[in-house]
Amino acid sequence: MKVLFYGGTRFVGKAILSSLLSKGHEIFVFTRGNLPVPKNVTHLKGDRLNDEDLKQLSDHSFDLIVDSSGRKLEDTQRLLKFTGLPRFRFIYISSAGVYDNTQLFPVSEDSPIDPESRHIGKAKTESWLKTQDIPFTSFRPTYIYGPSNYNPIEKWFFDRIVNGRSIPVPLDGQTITQLGHVSDLAEAISKSLETEKAINQIYNCSGSKAVTFKGLIETAILATGNKVTDFNLRSFDPSKLDPKARKLFPLRLTNFFTDTSKIENDLSWEPKFDLLNGLIDSYKNDYLLLSHTQDDFSSDELLFD
Repeated sequence: MKVLFYGGTRFVGKAILSSLLSKGHEIFVFTRGNLPVPKNVTHLKGDRLNDEDLKQLSDHSFDLIVDSSGRKLEDTQRLLKFTGLPRFRFIYISSAGVYDNTQLFPVSEDSPIDPESRHIGKAKTESWLKTQDIPFTSFRPTYIYGPSNYNPIEKWFFDRIVNGRSIPVPLDGQTITQLGHVSDLAEAISKSLETEKAINQIYNCSGSKAVTFKGLIETAILATGNKVTDFNLRSFDPSKLDPKARKLFPLRLTNFFTDTSKIENDLSWEPKFDLLNGLIDSYKNDYLLLSHTQDDFSSDELLFD
């Protein structure tokens, strides 16, 4: 298929692009050109917010359009104005961050949306796609991790582990969260193209199991080759912090995990990475390969004020 990819040079987009390339698709990547693109793809350089840049897309028609960087409804509407509708499918990368706070878990695709979510633009885009004659599939991952992750999720824990620090944890560490490996997300997207069941569907996509904060920290310790008994967890009270803030602690401070049964059933898909193997992959194939300056952990003390 002839594929247009918005993004494709960082983390999630990079993994999806690699998966699509392995299937032999002809791929065009539209980016601002700040990062290199693979040699075997066509680079269309431009800013998605600039109509003059987008005009170059009007010279092409595409079977598949993948949008890994859209955040607002207007972003998607502007793009499709110049490309026209894809002949086969529109793939949209949304977020489980659209869901409202709840006491009912796991969260399903039909759970209420938070109108104040910083991802509300993605939910509005999904709602709009449902009303248009556009065959689409949207994916709502929870926390994505893995090599090339530019969000400080697993790195936040690895930094403290390799420096032998006490690791801050909310209360007793029993809050539940959910991570999904970036390669599993990319594989799910590839599999969605193989079945009509995925047309006009929205899928939660993450690891099949949730984990407590304490369990996540202990798994991260094991992934670095250390022993859990060699580290101390330091409890803090999260009540004074924004529950969704990720500045002082990298994960939202309330329970947050989704039901992935729909995508597993529709696509005959299941994650290849369990949490331990996924964190080992991230540690060995990303964290250890990066240069690390002197880490500053002074912000940790703010958790205990």
